[in-house]
Formats: sequence, C-alpha cells, structure tokens
Amino acid sequence: MKIHTATIASGRLVLEVHPDRASAGAAAARDAADELLRLEGLVEQIGVVFATGASQLATLDALTSIPGLPWHKVVGFHMDEYIGLDESHPASFRRYMREKLTQRVSMRHFYEIDGSAKDIDAFRREYIRALDESAPALCLLGIGENGHLAFNDPAEADFNDPLAMKVVTLDDACRGQQVAEGWFRSPEEVPRQALTLTIPALLRIPKLVLSVPGSRKAAIVRRALEESISTACPATILRTHPDATMYLDRESAAEWNIA
Repeated sequence: MKIHTATIASGRLVLEVHPDRASAGAAAARDAADELLRLEGLVEQIGVVFATGASQLATLDALTSIPGLPWHKVVGFHMDEYIGLDESHPASFRRYMREKLTQRVSMRHFYEIDGSAKDIDAFRREYIRALDESAPALCLLGIGENGHLAFNDPAEADFNDPLAMKVVTLDDACRGQQVAEGWFRSPEEVPRQALTLTIPALLRIPKLVLSVPGSRKAAIVRRALEESISTACPATILRTHPDATMYLDRESAAEWNIA
C-alpha cells in the first residue's frame, strides 16, 4: 500500500493520502493514539477535544479499538452542538459522542455541550472555564464543505476571536451538508444556531489530527491548501499551525496534485 505524504510549501501542514476512508481513519487514530501514549507519563490528565460528523466515524472507530490507551487520564470535550436540539435526536452531537466514544471507552471525564441549556451564556462561560483548566493537548477535527472549522462558517469565522466559545448562525452550505450526510431530512429541519468553540480556541491546542475523507470534501481540500489564508475559507488557517496533520483518502485528495 503506497501512502502519499507532503508538507504544504506555504505553511507547516502535513498531508497523508491513503487509499480509502478506513485506512485514512486508522492512520489518524494511530497518530492520536501515539500522542496519548506520549503524554501518559508526562501529565496527570490529558485534555482532548473531539469532533463529530461523518468524517470522524472511521477515526473514532479505530481509536476506540486500540488497546492499552490511557483513557483513564483523558478529559474530553466536543467542539460544537446545535442549540435547541434534543439530545435524543439522531443528529445530536451529545448522542454521537456517547455512541461513538464515551460508551466505548472509560474516560476520566467528558464535558458535553448542552445546546438546550436554559441559560446558554452561563453554560458557555462554564464550559470555557473547564476547557481552560484542562488545557487540551490534542484535537481531532475535520473540515466542513464550506471550509468551516467546528461550526465557524465563513461569515462567523474570526481568526482573532476574543471568545473561546460562542453562539453562531449556520449558513446554507453548512446546513445542506448536514442533510447530505443523512443527519436531517431537509435543510428546514437543521437548527439555525449552534454553540461552537472558536478558531483561536482550536488553534491553541498543540496537536491537531484532521480526518477529511470522501469525494464531497475534494473541492474544499483544494481550497484549504491553495487559497490565500482568509476567513472566506476558514480551513486555510490550518497552514499556520505548528503541528497539524491532515489525513485524506484518494477521493478527498482528487482535486489536489498529491493524488
């Protein structure tokens, strides 16, 4: 099996292109696992931020299947959640995290984002406090079809955002992606607002492991790698991070010359 690797000339982003979604997810999981093992003997607890969505399925399945990882030291967070969506809904990220992560491994603690909290701003402040105390060392994330990181769509993205978490309004492209991936039956069903970690909060995390598989991501992968760094494509900012690796499959790499 031949694996293509490259470092983007305009930044420090490392790419790996694997034959398919499963092998890309397994490679991303191994990278994250190696970091957990490295940190195990260095710190008392390991803060980790996890993404959700279709792009993370293979990675989380592989990661939670690797034996011997120090989950007992991991304090977990997820990066976004719809506002007003019941936690039992199939698209709820709280439900996703339980099914794909916290019911499969025994973590020290996992902080869920409650998008149904009565006082969203009070909840946001408390979540930021817990995040700051944990000082996450690792983040598993993806890229949206519109280039968003977490739910920071182009109109909401701010590379100098003073907040670590905020309420955002989701754009049509973002909401359309949620329908295309099967989480909702129509764009009208997708909540218009969400709570999300901001881009500076994500970029402060020392190590980023990106899973970006599938043909629907090919165009945005090319844009993220080739366009000028700007909020028109928020994912371009990844090229400034000192330790970020993007795991692609042949489909998602198809519009860029590494494939």
